[in-house]
Amino acid sequence: MLDRRSFLSLVLAAPRFSKNPFTLGAASGDPSSDGFVLWTRLAPDPLAGGGMPNENVPVDWIVAEDERFSKGVKKGKAVASPQQAHSVHVELNGLRPDRWYFYQFRAGSYETPIARTRTAPSGAKDNLRFAFASCQHYETGLFTAYKHMAEEDLDLVVHLGDYIYEGPARPGLVRQHNSKEIASLSDYRNRHALYKTDPLLQSVHAKFPWIVTWDDHEVDNDYAGDSPEDDQTRNVFLERRASAYQAYYEHMPLRQSAMPKGSSMQLYRRVKYGDLAEFFVLDTRQYRSKQPCGAGIKPLCDQARDPNRTILGAAQRGWLFSGLGQSKTKWNILANQVPIAQIDTKMGEEEGFSMDKWNGYHAERQKLLAMLHERGIRNTVAITGDVHSHWAVDLRQDYRNLSSPPVAVEFVGTSISSGGDGTDQPTIAPQLLSENPQVRFLSTRRGYVSCHVTAGEWRTGYRVVPYVSTAGAPLETRASFVVENGKPGLQKA
Repeated sequence: MLDRRSFLSLVLAAPRFSKNPFTLGAASGDPSSDGFVLWTRLAPDPLAGGGMPNENVPVDWIVAEDERFSKGVKKGKAVASPQQAHSVHVELNGLRPDRWYFYQFRAGSYETPIARTRTAPSGAKDNLRFAFASCQHYETGLFTAYKHMAEEDLDLVVHLGDYIYEGPARPGLVRQHNSKEIASLSDYRNRHALYKTDPLLQSVHAKFPWIVTWDDHEVDNDYAGDSPEDDQTRNVFLERRASAYQAYYEHMPLRQSAMPKGSSMQLYRRVKYGDLAEFFVLDTRQYRSKQPCGAGIKPLCDQARDPNRTILGAAQRGWLFSGLGQSKTKWNILANQVPIAQIDTKMGEEEGFSMDKWNGYHAERQKLLAMLHERGIRNTVAITGDVHSHWAVDLRQDYRNLSSPPVAVEFVGTSISSGGDGTDQPTIAPQLLSENPQVRFLSTRRGYVSCHVTAGEWRTGYRVVPYVSTAGAPLETRASFVVENGKPGLQKA
């Protein structure tokens, strides 16, 4: 019998620490039907490089079917190396599908709090509950939304980018970053560590498996492929991107297949939940063309309509279209960074679209929507972050033609904290909704989105908190929508 006592016996030859090395908690991710990834990092001095010696350190782990570890199923030893910032990624398989497991790491005389995770189903599945979030700027607000998320009955959490922000410390905000704007590997490691020390964020990592992808702030605001926001040379920026990608991998529960190779990292992937749902996890930053038309809010210029421009890159586009065409699950979920929907944000007769979103890659967006229509792929739902606001949108090939049936829907989630407290609706909301009939809901409060998926329908609840500038904000479900199986389009719940 593998139990807690035998786990403790593993550590007799382990190193000694003068203080707790598990300051960043533990996490799990990328669940499969027979396993998942377990993550931790040894960092007794997390904001100053970690505080570890320049040597390999053994870390013990244990997985059990119960919280008391009386029904242990697997244990082992991992190596935390200085090359990976003493992070640990344990990939497990051979477990039972669709069930909870408990896990713990130990090094020296210290151990992580007991955490739990869940395998995905292998076949028939009648429901899935998950939440998605994005944009957690440490300086502009507290992560109160995660306190409420931890109290939900979820199978997993999806994070859609801007897990950290790269900017410098600024006075007068709710709390401060720990350095100037980050650029080096040590900078990115310390910034990730700062965010990971947040206890509310740690609590959600310890309770559910996560599926993660990035957006821009994990590297540089509004970067596009090998083009930075500022006037850096391509080579200098790619060195920065390599450092950012390395630190991202070191701090996320990702499989070894995602380990960066220089300034490249394989992040797009599929995560399947039995016959019910499949997540197509996208990467709309690494391969995209530079934003067109001088960026910003612009009409759809010729450059934005250029069929050679891409937000996905040819390889990822081929992977996505092929996967959607062959999918046998009841729901296809695009875990996507920036809004797909074409939304005119310039009020009046003149049109204006954000060129950093799929608007700047209009031809590729139209290819996606046309493919969904022509192949009859009816249950596609995009979940999206980036814009610090809640949106519910019907995705049509012609966005303003209400007689054109939706081919998919998009649920855009607000930020965890980015942008501060926010408001229930911006002052332009009535006119914006009037000029964009495909948009069914808009709110600029902070929060996250909770989804309940069954074979027959998808239910989405937009969770909001009234403030993040101080602690203790209550939770409200601001709006709810339903999508019926086989009937693309939003219905109010």
